[in-house]
Amino acid sequence: MAEFFAPLLSWFHDVFVASFDGWVILGFFAQICFTMRFVVQWIASERAKRSVMPVAFWFFSLAGGSLLLVYAIARKDPVFIAGQGLGLIVYVRNLWLIANEYRAALPEPDAE
Repeated sequence: MAEFFAPLLSWFHDVFVASFDGWVILGFFAQICFTMRFVVQWIASERAKRSVMPVAFWFFSLAGGSLLLVYAIARKDPVFIAGQGLGLIVYVRNLWLIANEYRAALPEPDAE
Protein backbone atom coordinates (compact mmCIF):
# COMPACT_ATOMS: atom_id res chain seq x y z
CA MET A 1 0.00 0.00 0.00
CA ALA A 2 2.88 2.36 0.79
CA GLU A 3 4.27 1.86 -2.73
CA PHE A 4 0.95 3.10 -4.10
CA PHE A 5 0.85 6.31 -2.06
CA ALA A 6 4.56 7.19 -2.18
CA PRO A 7 4.47 8.78 -5.68
CA LEU A 8 1.30 10.69 -4.79
CA LEU A 9 2.80 12.01 -1.56
CA SER A 10 5.98 12.95 -3.42
CA TRP A 11 3.92 14.86 -5.99
CA PHE A 12 1.98 16.70 -3.26
CA HIS A 13 5.27 17.62 -1.57
CA ASP A 14 6.74 18.93 -4.83
CA VAL A 15 3.65 20.97 -5.68
CA PHE A 16 2.58 22.30 -2.27
CA VAL A 17 5.80 22.39 -0.21
CA ALA A 18 8.93 22.46 -2.37
CA SER A 19 7.60 25.09 -4.77
CA PHE A 20 6.15 27.34 -2.05
CA ASP A 21 7.38 30.92 -2.45
CA GLY A 22 6.12 34.49 -2.59
CA TRP A 23 4.43 33.90 -5.94
CA VAL A 24 2.42 31.04 -4.47
CA ILE A 25 1.34 33.31 -1.62
CA LEU A 26 0.25 35.94 -4.17
CA GLY A 27 -1.54 33.26 -6.17
CA PHE A 28 -3.49 32.03 -3.15
CA PHE A 29 -4.36 35.60 -2.11
CA ALA A 30 -5.53 36.34 -5.66
CA GLN A 31 -7.63 33.17 -5.67
CA ILE A 32 -9.22 34.20 -2.37
CA CYS A 33 -10.13 37.61 -3.87
CA PHE A 34 -11.54 35.91 -6.95
CA THR A 35 -13.55 33.46 -4.82
CA MET A 36 -14.98 36.30 -2.72
CA ARG A 37 -16.95 37.49 -5.73
CA PHE A 38 -19.01 34.30 -5.59
CA VAL A 39 -19.50 34.63 -1.83
CA VAL A 40 -20.66 38.25 -2.21
CA GLN A 41 -23.04 37.32 -5.04
CA TRP A 42 -24.44 34.37 -3.10
CA ILE A 43 -25.07 36.41 0.06
CA ALA A 44 -26.70 39.25 -1.90
CA SER A 45 -28.94 36.79 -3.74
CA GLU A 46 -29.95 35.01 -0.54
CA ARG A 47 -30.85 38.31 1.11
CA ALA A 48 -32.88 39.46 -1.90
CA LYS A 49 -34.44 36.01 -2.44
CA ARG A 50 -33.58 36.37 -6.15
CA SER A 51 -30.45 36.34 -8.28
CA VAL A 52 -28.50 39.55 -7.70
CA MET A 53 -25.17 40.71 -9.10
CA PRO A 54 -23.83 43.34 -6.65
CA VAL A 55 -21.20 45.87 -7.72
CA ALA A 56 -18.76 44.29 -5.25
CA PHE A 57 -18.82 41.16 -7.45
CA TRP A 58 -17.18 43.14 -10.27
CA PHE A 59 -14.63 44.78 -7.96
CA PHE A 60 -13.61 41.40 -6.53
CA SER A 61 -13.48 40.05 -10.09
CA LEU A 62 -11.18 42.90 -11.15
CA ALA A 63 -8.92 42.59 -8.09
CA GLY A 64 -8.69 38.80 -8.18
CA GLY A 65 -8.36 38.66 -11.97
CA SER A 66 -5.60 41.30 -11.97
CA LEU A 67 -3.61 39.53 -9.27
CA LEU A 68 -4.11 36.16 -10.97
CA LEU A 69 -2.89 37.70 -14.24
CA VAL A 70 0.29 38.90 -12.49
CA TYR A 71 0.72 35.42 -11.05
CA ALA A 72 0.14 33.78 -14.45
CA ILE A 73 2.68 36.10 -16.11
CA ALA A 74 5.24 35.27 -13.41
CA ARG A 75 4.57 31.56 -13.96
CA LYS A 76 4.68 32.01 -17.76
CA ASP A 77 1.40 30.16 -18.26
CA PRO A 78 -0.10 31.21 -21.63
CA VAL A 79 -3.51 29.60 -21.01
CA PHE A 80 -3.89 31.30 -17.64
CA ILE A 81 -2.61 34.63 -19.05
CA ALA A 82 -5.15 34.57 -21.90
CA GLY A 83 -8.02 33.58 -19.63
CA GLN A 84 -7.39 36.21 -16.98
CA GLY A 85 -6.41 38.92 -19.47
CA LEU A 86 -9.62 38.57 -21.47
CA GLY A 87 -11.70 38.35 -18.30
CA LEU A 88 -10.37 41.72 -17.15
CA ILE A 89 -11.94 43.36 -20.20
CA VAL A 90 -15.37 42.07 -19.12
CA TYR A 91 -14.90 43.20 -15.51
CA VAL A 92 -13.77 46.71 -16.48
CA ARG A 93 -16.60 47.02 -19.03
CA ASN A 94 -19.23 46.05 -16.45
CA LEU A 95 -17.86 48.55 -13.93
CA TRP A 96 -17.87 51.20 -16.68
CA LEU A 97 -21.53 50.45 -17.49
CA ILE A 98 -22.45 50.58 -13.79
CA ALA A 99 -20.67 53.94 -13.40
CA ASN A 100 -22.50 55.33 -16.46
CA GLU A 101 -25.83 54.14 -15.06
CA TYR A 102 -25.04 55.74 -11.72
CA ARG A 103 -24.10 59.07 -13.35
CA ALA A 104 -27.27 59.01 -15.46
CA ALA A 105 -29.38 58.57 -12.31
CA LEU A 106 -27.88 61.66 -10.63
CA PRO A 107 -30.05 64.76 -10.74
CA GLU A 108 -29.07 67.29 -13.36
CA PRO A 109 -27.55 70.48 -11.93
CA ASP A 110 -29.65 73.57 -12.56
CA ALA A 111 -28.50 75.28 -15.74
CA GLU A 112 -28.66 79.01 -15.07
